[in-house]
Amino acid sequence: MQARVSRKLHDRNERLPQTSRDIAWKAQVRLCARYRRLSAAGKPKVIVTTAIAREMVGFLWAITRQVQLGSGA
Repeated sequence: MQARVSRKLHDRNERLPQTSRDIAWKAQVRLCARYRRLSAAGKPKVIVTTAIAREMVGFLWAITRQVQLGSGA
């Protein structure tokens, strides 16, 4: 599937800071494409999922740092 945001998720995201939404969208686009690319290369599903999860942690870290910096912590 392509990266997309459902109506329900869009409504929920409106309460989040714009910087967090921007990082999350960048992650969505990159990780969807990476999943397709690794799967098409014939990698085992468990390897693909693990690679995506590891990369997702980096995006979560970026969002957390942005929120901490924004709150003055």
